[in-house]
Amino acid sequence: MIGQTGVRTPLTVTQLNTYLKARLEEDPRLASVFVVGEISNFTNHYRSGHLYFSLKDERSVLRCVMFARNAARLRFAPEDGMRVLARGRVSLYEASGQYQLYVEDLQPDGLGALSLAYEQLKARLEKEGLFAPERKQTLPRFPQRIGVITSPTGAAVHDILTILGRRWPLAEIVFSGVQVQGEGAAEQIARAVRRMNELNAADVLIVGRGGGSLEDLWAFNEEIVARAVASSRIPVISAVGHETDFTICDFAADLRAPTPSAAAELAAPDAAELMASLRYQRERLLSLITAKTASLEQRLDMLSSSRSLRDPLRMAAVRREKLDQLHNRLMAAAQRNLGERQNSLRALAGKLQALSPLAVLARGYTIAEKDGQKGRVPVSSVDLLSCGERFFLRFADGEAACHADEILKKEEGGQKQDGSIETDV
Repeated sequence: MIGQTGVRTPLTVTQLNTYLKARLEEDPRLASVFVVGEISNFTNHYRSGHLYFSLKDERSVLRCVMFARNAARLRFAPEDGMRVLARGRVSLYEASGQYQLYVEDLQPDGLGALSLAYEQLKARLEKEGLFAPERKQTLPRFPQRIGVITSPTGAAVHDILTILGRRWPLAEIVFSGVQVQGEGAAEQIARAVRRMNELNAADVLIVGRGGGSLEDLWAFNEEIVARAVASSRIPVISAVGHETDFTICDFAADLRAPTPSAAAELAAPDAAELMASLRYQRERLLSLITAKTASLEQRLDMLSSSRSLRDPLRMAAVRREKLDQLHNRLMAAAQRNLGERQNSLRALAGKLQALSPLAVLARGYTIAEKDGQKGRVPVSSVDLLSCGERFFLRFADGEAACHADEILKKEEGGQKQDGSIETDV
């Protein structure tokens, strides 16, 4: 700055930044600008709710900040690499001396914010397993209570109640009126689903509304509704919009119906069709009973004309004679078998007697034994005896205790080296 004396007065950094900030904010062209770029360095300060990021193109980078009050209105989740259209004002952050865009609104470039938010939430919940087929429950065939969660003033409730009253008038209708679009609608729908489960108020639930735009159906694309439906112990039929409309609620539900009317048809059987089926089954059962009765009567006629019933005493005598014959044959076969087994036993006993050591002893032979660790053991060789060792000779009628005074072993030619073993009995 130039003073009254013509000498330039130096500025502080703060003064300069304050001056530049004022000049930027005085420019009406910078009060509301639209900037297209790619998000980078995105940071979500969850504690404060503020969003910090940069917008870049091929050559330049622009720092941006979006305060919590504006960020709360976003329908989608910004992320790095996303091309967006930002609206805001340009100003200078005095502390750092950097100018930046204070974003007031943010929209995806190309794809609408709602469509992007839909795809983001769908992908996240699907990855989480919320739409897995194994989580789906089977609808009851004959529900006694049918819960309906929808607007009390829409056409959907009229269609559902009309069809349920016609198809299955035996069921009790438990109705929960909720707001199906606008602020707070998603919370009401989720609360109604949870309340139905807490009270165990129904056997099956119908959740839905009539058709509309993406904005009109948006309450059924909220995460709070999807989680309430997915966690319901009561099977849920989602019936939102027309046949071509698909919401997050449809994927989370146990079954999707293309329309509210179709949901009513899926929730309850057709009483008229059941009655027709019962009549058919009754006629078929009567036909089977008639045929079975005729067959039994024919069999009874055949039995009544048989010889067994006409002369039962004679038939009993014939059967008794046959029984006696079989008894005699059985006894004869048993005697033959017993004789054959006895002969075989005698032959085996003879062979066993011939091989018995006792028979050998009876012919004048003896068996030499000595004491071992586990009792008497046979002495099969003079190598098993030592001079002076005590041993026993077993005879047919007893045994003798002996001592080996001398061990005489045969030569290879069969001659003794010194004579026989001398014993001291």
